[in-house]
Formats: sequence, structure tokens, C-alpha cells
Amino acid sequence: MTGCQGAGHDTLAQATIPPVKSPAAAGSPAVRHYENFPVASWLCPAPLRPAVTAIYWFARTADDLADEGSVDPAQRLADLDAYHADLAACAAGCPVSPRWRHVFEALGSAMRDFALPATLLEDLLSAFRQDVVKTRDATGYADRSELLDYCRRSANPVGRLLLHLYNVREPEALAHSDRICTALQLANFWQDLSVDLPRGRFYLPAQDCREHGLDPLAPARWPGHPSARRLVASEVQWTRSLMLAGTPLVLQVPGRAGWELRLVVQGGLRILDRIEGTGFDSFRVRPRLGARDLPLLLWRSLRM
Repeated sequence: MTGCQGAGHDTLAQATIPPVKSPAAAGSPAVRHYENFPVASWLCPAPLRPAVTAIYWFARTADDLADEGSVDPAQRLADLDAYHADLAACAAGCPVSPRWRHVFEALGSAMRDFALPATLLEDLLSAFRQDVVKTRDATGYADRSELLDYCRRSANPVGRLLLHLYNVREPEALAHSDRICTALQLANFWQDLSVDLPRGRFYLPAQDCREHGLDPLAPARWPGHPSARRLVASEVQWTRSLMLAGTPLVLQVPGRAGWELRLVVQGGLRILDRIEGTGFDSFRVRPRLGARDLPLLLWRSLRM
């Protein structure tokens, strides 16, 4: 239920998520992104699927504007500004530009039908802009507090939007959702070190790097540093504690959504297991989940 993901990162195996077709054109090929967003999942009640899909394509399109292709940063930021203007128009019930009309027509329906908070959607766009700027400037995060603020905007809004659809509004439930979503995002970062570093994306906090003897200004040297694995191990431990702190949410979300949430949580924990299984060397190998992990995820979900 609360698949929380931002900036193109993943935790749950493709095997658990069905292919999703873009609303741009009927009959277009199915598009599968390796991530944990539960679009049109068989566990999602049919009345909610259009809204979940609309939120997905809003985030997916913004992510592509920020991350895909060979567009220069200035153009990416201009595109995200235009996309934000269309979101504002959509929220106000005004016409949007033709460029993303297919996205905002579906999103507008979901916003009207479920009174979705526009501020959560704006937070996602803020995080995408931040990714563009930090990648452009080759800068990372000073400490865990700064990284958590990014997760607050890049991941937590998705969980809150989905809880909103399920009419789960209690502050305690929202806090648990934020912990799970943040943990999923962090797990993505530690899973993707071998992918992100060559692309100029640095999520290991500078303060943590210094505490383990790594130079935060020399990321190219991180993989070969003798303390690099201990650094990743400390991040994994932190992330696991956040995930476990959020698990009471599975008992607060009703019906099939609660079962989907269990799978998402167990998928995130399993990725942390996989990182540990590499000796915390995700600088060199990207651990991932597959169909063979699904029976274990189901078994662990049943025991929550």
C-alpha cells in the first residue's frame, strides 16, 4: 500500500509489481520501472486504482524530467518549473498546458474525488528539483538531518497520499508511514551506491563519512577505502531501525492494503539483508530482489 519512493530509486522486486501502461496513449507498450510503487496492484481495491495510477504517473513523469535523457540541468529545472505551474493550475481547476494534459487530467480527477493535498505533490517536485541541483553542483548531504529533510519531501508524501486514499489520517499512523517511507528511500540509496556514484549523486552524509575516515569531498575514493563497508553497515543499521519503528502501521491499515504494506516493508528489510550479504559492499555490486525472494517475503509478512 505505502510504496514510498522518490527520485527513481527502488526497494521491492519487479516480481511483485505489475507492468503499468502510461495514460498518454491507449494501446502503448507496457512500461515497467523497477521500483516499489504499488500501481494497479491486485491488492489495491478497484475504486482506488485510477487515483493510485494518477499519482504514480505524476511522480513518474516528474522523475523522468529530472533524471532521464541527456538534457542539461537548466532545461530540467525549466521543465520542472513548467510542470509545477501545471500542478498549480490543476489544483485550482484551471486549464493546463497540452504537454502533460494526460497526466493532469487523471490527477485532477483524483484530486477532486479524494481531496488530495496539493502540498504533498509540491513536496515531491521540490525533491526532484533538489536532485537536479545537487547533481549539477556535485554536492551531497552534510549530515543525516539534511538527508532526512530530503526524504521528507521525496518519499514521505507518497505514503501520506496513499494513506489519504484509504482514509487513514491519524497522526500516529502518518508518523509510522513517514518512518517506513524514509527507510525505503534510504535503503534505495545504500542499494544503489554502485549506480549513483558514477552519476554524480552522493547520499552518504558527509558527517558519517568523516566519522569513518572517508573524505566527503573525494567520493571516487570511497569504494576502495578500508572503512567503506563499516560506513555502509552503520547506514544499514540506522535504516533498519527506522523501518522497524514504522511497522506498527501494518496493523493500522485496513484490509488488503495492510497486506500490501507488509510486503513493501518486508521488501525493504530484505534489500537491507541483501546489502549485508554482500559484506556491505554495495559500492561494487547492486543487490536486488527477484521472484525467488517472494516466498520469503510472503512468509515474513504472515508473521508480522
